This record gives sequence, structure tokens and C-alpha cells, in this order.
Amino acid sequence: MLDPETTRQSDLRGGEPPWRDEPHFPPPRPLAGDGRCGVLVVGAGITGALAAQHLAASGHDVLVLDRGRPGFGSTAASTAMLQWEIDRPLTELADLYGFARAARVYRRSFAAADGLCGLIDDLGLDCGMRRRRSVFLAADTGDVADLEAEHALRRRAGLPGSFLDHGALRDAFGFDRPAAIVAPGSADADPLQLSLRLLRAALAAGARLHAGDAVAYEQQGRSVLVGCADGRVVEAGHVVLATGYVMPDFVPGRLHRLVSSWALATPRQAPGQLWRERALVWEAGSPYLYARTTPDDRIVVGGEDDERMVEPADRERASSAKTAVLLAKLRRLWPAAEARADHVWSGVFGTTADGLPLIGPVPDRPRVIAAYGYGGNGITFSFLASRMIRRLVAGGREPWFDDFALDRDGA
Repeated sequence: MLDPETTRQSDLRGGEPPWRDEPHFPPPRPLAGDGRCGVLVVGAGITGALAAQHLAASGHDVLVLDRGRPGFGSTAASTAMLQWEIDRPLTELADLYGFARAARVYRRSFAAADGLCGLIDDLGLDCGMRRRRSVFLAADTGDVADLEAEHALRRRAGLPGSFLDHGALRDAFGFDRPAAIVAPGSADADPLQLSLRLLRAALAAGARLHAGDAVAYEQQGRSVLVGCADGRVVEAGHVVLATGYVMPDFVPGRLHRLVSSWALATPRQAPGQLWRERALVWEAGSPYLYARTTPDDRIVVGGEDDERMVEPADRERASSAKTAVLLAKLRRLWPAAEARADHVWSGVFGTTADGLPLIGPVPDRPRVIAAYGYGGNGITFSFLASRMIRRLVAGGREPWFDDFALDRDGA
């Protein structure tokens, strides 16, 4: 298990993703002395960047602290498939929580994906974002009935999508699978560029960014005193924990677990060698497979999740075998591909027993708001978290916030 006191960015990801660096992004400087702010955001990855931008744009006095290079922790390991579909199918979530709650969560996720794309457009963020349809594939004929049931429940929930049988799927996209659900409303992007440009937007709105390693949190009246490893202290009206997948021990973790995942990017494919629409692809099965393309015509595939290999050395030892499996699955999924690995990487991500994120005030620490456990729907849930956090900082809440509460009952 990764220790929050000793984990560094290099522990959270390995290998080299294909995402673009921004060498001119100013490196954060340490605090010159003790600090004060309205909201302290701990963590400058995608979740912290989204929260800081929204809070600063709403008029809050925001300070962002990160102990590493912004964006180069778990964010850089993301494959940035900005989907509204959740790790848990709607059918499973309805079995767990009932149809009404499950449908409400799915609709929130759909709105979050749309809202994230709208924010990128409104801010003019150059992050390679492209709106895409998603293709949820049956891995074999045994999955077809489950896929039909999933589609029927989505229709009941008012969610968009079409069910394609083998012939229609092959004609529409070229995939040789028994069936699929095809749905609009998703997107892809360069996660590193998205995170850094959101941080720039936050700074332009008045947020401050500094290097600092927050190690202690003490609530005193209407403030939280945050002690840093260098002895500095920041007094904040609220604290937002956006520390990626390294969770402080005072945050309830009963539903949370760490999982490693592997991904690769192929060389650039020849013209006409990619599937139609460059849709986002998920293949049902365990372990699952997912695939997307990049603006420079690479194929990114990932999956092969493993809860036993969260330590960096274990992930590194497994990398060659995991890469070979991913390439074999890519050849089966899309035989026309040049199935070689030009980039290979791995990362640790947090997920939960019910597939839903952990977002909200920390029990017994109401001025500390945490956002963890996004699973495969990470950046979409990060956007949702940013909107919930702003509302909570302003002293409000909505009944549906309980669906994501840190201390909720779950599977």
C-alpha cells in the first residue's frame, strides 16, 4: 500500500505517456512564509486544477499547494477518455442502490461530461479535446443479453444511445463483435495539457500556486491550520484534498482501494487504418479493454488492472507481460492496426467498491473537503467534484451529494 507520507510522483506512474509537456509552465515556488487563504487546494493535478479554476473564477481566494511538478503525478498517467459511462453498469448500480438512485448518478455523470467539454470550449483550452461517441462492445456472445438489459435500463433512465447487433456494428464501425451500445456525449483530450491550462486559467482568475508538502491538518474554529513539511503553516477557511490517489489516513477509506493499470500508445497509424469516427471503445469482460485514438493518429489501449501491484517495482516487473497482453487484445479488436508499442506506461488509480467517487466533507472535519476514488471515469468525476466543492465552500449542499458522501453505505 502506498504511504501518503513517502509517496512521490514517480511512485504513481511509470513509463512515458505520449502527452505533450509544457516546458514554459512556471515551476511553483515555495511559500516565503506562513500563509492565509480562503480555500487551500492541496494537489495541482487535474482535480486540483478544476477545483482551483472554478473557485477562483467564482471569486474565492485560492491557494494551490503541490509537493511535486503540477500535472506530473497520476494525471499524466491518465488516458483521458472523458466518458459519462461509469465503471459499474447501470444494471449493477440499480441492483445495488435501486433504479432511482442509479439513474440519478448516471444522469449526473452525463451532465458532468457535457459540462467539462463546455468549460474547455468556453475557456478556449488547447488540450486536443474532441467530442466522441462511445462504443461499449460485447466481448463474446455471452455478453449480448447483459448488454441488451443495460441498453433497456439506460433508455428508461432517459440516457441516449443505440443498440447495434453484429451486422450493424460491423457496418458502422468495422468491429467484429456480437453487439455494442453506441452513445454520444463523451470526448477525449490530452490530460496533461488540460490540467496545466486549467491551472493557467485559475492563476489568471487570481489563484496562487506554490510548492509545498502538506502533512498536518488541524481545525481551529472557522479555520484549518495546515502544516507543511518545511515548517510553514497555512491558515485556510476551507481545505480541498485533491491529492490524487494518495489518501490521508483521516479520510474514511472503507470503500476505497488502489489499483494499477497499464496502457500503451502505438506508432502513428497509416491513413485509413483507424476505425470510423475514432470513437472511444470499451470492451466488456474481466479484465476489460479500452481504446481511443490521438490527434496524431496513434491508438491508445489500456486495462489489465491489478490490485496486487500498486508498488512501483511490482508494476515495472509486470510491464512487459502486460504490454504483450494489451497488444494481443489490440490485434484481436482491430486487426488492421500496426500493433506495436511506441509508448508504454502504468499508473495507480483509486477506485471504490461501488464504482462511485468519494466527494464531500470529511466526517468530523467539515471544513476539509475530499475528492477521491474516481475509477476509470476520473476526469469526468473531477469536474463533478469541482462543482460540488464550490457549492460546499459557499455553505450550500444538495440532497444528491449524499450519493457520493465519504461515509456512505456501499457495496
